[in-house]
Amino acid sequence: MGTVRLDTDGGVGTVTIDRPERHNALDSATLSALESALAEARDDDVAALVLTGAGEEAFSVGADVRELADASVAEADAYVAAAQRVTGELAGFPVPTVAAIDGYCLGGGWELALNCDLRVASERAVLGHTELDLAVVPAWGGVRKLVRLVGDETARRLVFFAERLDAQDAYELDLVGDLVAHDEVDDYAHGLAEDLADQPAFALRAAKETFEYAWRERPADLGFQRRLWGELFGTDARREAMYEFLDR
Repeated sequence: MGTVRLDTDGGVGTVTIDRPERHNALDSATLSALESALAEARDDDVAALVLTGAGEEAFSVGADVRELADASVAEADAYVAAAQRVTGELAGFPVPTVAAIDGYCLGGGWELALNCDLRVASERAVLGHTELDLAVVPAWGGVRKLVRLVGDETARRLVFFAERLDAQDAYELDLVGDLVAHDEVDDYAHGLAEDLADQPAFALRAAKETFEYAWRERPADLGFQRRLWGELFGTDARREAMYEFLDR
């Protein structure tokens, strides 16, 4: 799979986004590899799953702007459709998922983490919906959960101002459940996953399904987000914002 690794140990699967040289940015190939890794983990019948990013700089900075800067509306639509498939697979994964967040977790990377059941962040993590910095919008299915976690106005502020939260602020807002030293985040997340794997398997899956039903987004919601995302790729402002980002 190249840019994504799947490892299984003692019933715990670990999916690692492996593009540290690009801060684990998600280009189309990586999204495809991530979708395949999640499907393989499901087929392997793991008892719990950890999602993490390679290297010491980032969980994932989200969409690969280098790929998207010149994308057409149709190409942008295809890209976000693939991203929604991945977040949908995470949200609907049959067993609990744990995001192990170290470093930057921004934009689409943050939406991946939001679609996990549990989130563990290192003390140096930086999290946020930074899409408006690129003149686009969150469209991967994370906003609905964000609203439920922090409330409507706080969610709007986080998105409208593209705020980057340090780990302590994210913890105080209940966006992450555990805050640990940066050199402990992987071990801590895997410890949680191992504890989950020790739970009665059938009951744990049923409990996960109960929460999935409660949090489920209507397909129309995702279709609306996808349409907005695609339309923005027809604007000069979006193109200029992405090129300014690449210049920085």
